[in-house]
Amino acid sequence: MKLRDEKKPAFPWFGMDIGGTLVKLVYFEPVDITAEEEQEEVENLKSIRRYLTSNVAYGKTGVRDVHLELRNLTMCGRTGNLHFIRFPTQAMPRFIQMGRDKNFSSLHTTLCATGGGAYKFENDFRTMADLELLKLDELDCLIHGLLFVDRVGFNGHPECYYFQNPSDTQSCVKKPCTLDNPFPMLLVNIGSGVSILAVYSETNYKRVTGTSLGGGTFLGLCCLLTGCETFEEALEMASKGDSTNVDKLVKDIYGGDYERFGLQGSAVASSFGHMMSKDKRDSISKEDLARATLVTITNNIGSIARMCAVNETLMKRRRNKEQTRKGGKESLKASEDHYARDWF
Repeated sequence: MKLRDEKKPAFPWFGMDIGGTLVKLVYFEPVDITAEEEQEEVENLKSIRRYLTSNVAYGKTGVRDVHLELRNLTMCGRTGNLHFIRFPTQAMPRFIQMGRDKNFSSLHTTLCATGGGAYKFENDFRTMADLELLKLDELDCLIHGLLFVDRVGFNGHPECYYFQNPSDTQSCVKKPCTLDNPFPMLLVNIGSGVSILAVYSETNYKRVTGTSLGGGTFLGLCCLLTGCETFEEALEMASKGDSTNVDKLVKDIYGGDYERFGLQGSAVASSFGHMMSKDKRDSISKEDLARATLVTITNNIGSIARMCAVNETLMKRRRNKEQTRKGGKESLKASEDHYARDWF
């Protein structure tokens, strides 16, 4: 959304992505407030800024990711810091209640929102907190957001990266990169589910397909199989597990590589294939199950993404593959690339 300098919106500046599992909220904290502005600033606005920037936890489930904070950023002619806050979507009624308790509507601010929840909770914002949402399309926001974050970087460092030698755990290295000439590109958006976009320019793109097997599937299955409660806990368990204790590999069937078709023995032939054996079930750990779940989901996403790239002829148009950071899920990205290389 472009904003002219002469029509800058009043503070506070917020943006929300209300997803199926998580709500992601970004808050712009101005650091160039003049003495005159501070004097004119209403106490309610000061209270909201203090509350958001002086805490790293909000209630039982709200978290401010301090490590993601972008400092000294210029937006619409103002300098400030971007703060990133998240909480479960199921806690949205409590968030709306907080907005009402803090009399947020008195600030006459525009609350920009995207994601399915911008539609689902629109009436609740209006009736419970007297707030109107400015709804923005989530895929438009995704593309503009990716390019914006790449342009501003992360406190002086590139935000995007790729894994060099991802299939070799000994020599795998994370390398920074920039999206100087990104088009065409395949953009795989992994949320509760997955949307895959073929992007030809900042304004020209299409949703090619998607899959229901996404982050929500990973967390849901991990909760069922391991008893974990949070996404962070599930990823931590997965990082300590060995999926080969759960999955049946090509070498378990062929005794080695399937050389005729170039399949390595380490490739997964059947996700959770060992779980047909009671002895195998009795010998695995919860960490193994979490890792196998991660591999199953990322293998599926990588397979679909590659087929989309082939069908859209993106691989012919663009040979060098670029990967981007998505919410710090490095183990997910590395796993995705590793298993895609094994199969393809």
